[in-house]
Amino acid sequence: MIHWLHGNDPFPDTSQALTEKDGAPGLLAASAHMSPERLLNAYRHGIFPWYTEGQPVLWWSTDPRMVLYTDQFKISRSLKKKLKTVQASMQTDQRWDIRFDSAFLDVMHACAEPREQQEGTWITKEIVQHYYTLHKQGYAHSVEVWLDGSLAGGLYGLCIGRMFFGESMFSRITDGSKIALSWLVQFLKANHVTMVDCQQETAHLTSLGAVAIPRSAFLVHLRQAVAQSPIKSWEPIAPL
Repeated sequence: MIHWLHGNDPFPDTSQALTEKDGAPGLLAASAHMSPERLLNAYRHGIFPWYTEGQPVLWWSTDPRMVLYTDQFKISRSLKKKLKTVQASMQTDQRWDIRFDSAFLDVMHACAEPREQQEGTWITKEIVQHYYTLHKQGYAHSVEVWLDGSLAGGLYGLCIGRMFFGESMFSRITDGSKIALSWLVQFLKANHVTMVDCQQETAHLTSLGAVAIPRSAFLVHLRQAVAQSPIKSWEPIAPL
C-alpha cells in the first residue's frame, strides 16, 4: 500500500517507497492535488511527481537514483564539434543563440509534445501551472537553444540551493537537448553545483555520463546541497 496525502500531510520517509517486488519501485505516496509549496518540499526530500492526466498525483523516490556528476559529463567528439560551431556562430553570424529563462513556458510545452514510442505525457496542465509559478519565484529554470530565431532544443528543471533537479529535455534538431545540457553543466560547475538529479535511469542519460547511485547516498548529498545559498544570477557560460 502507498500513503494517501491529505491537505498538508507530510511525506512519509523515503525508505517506505515500494520496491521491485511490489511492482512499482520507488512509488511512495499519492494525493489529489499538488501545489508549488508541496513540490518544493518534495524535492528537498528526494521526492518527485510522475503521473499522467486523469491519475492522482503520484510521488516517487527511486532507488537507485540516476544522477549526473557535473565533472563527469561526457562530450562526444561529434558533440564537441557541434558546440564549437554554435559558439563560433554566436560570435559571428549569430544564427545560433543560447539563452536561460527567456521562454520557460515554451520549453515546457515543447517537452510535453508527443514523442515516438511514448503514449501521452506526464507534463500535465497542472504540472505546467505549478512549475511556471516556481519559475516566477526563481526556482525553476530553462535552457534554450535558438537557431535562426526559432526554439530548436532545450531543457528545464529546478534549482534549490546548489542542487539542480533535471525534469525534461527536447530536441527539434540533432543534438538540440545535448547542446542545452552542455551549457547548463558548464554553468552549474562554475557555480559549485556538483550533481544533477536525473531521477530515472535511461540509456540516453548513461551515454552522457549519468550513473545510478544508492538513494541513501543521494539523500546525503541532497541535504547538504539544498542547504547552501541559491545561485543569484543565471547567465549562460560557454562549455568550451
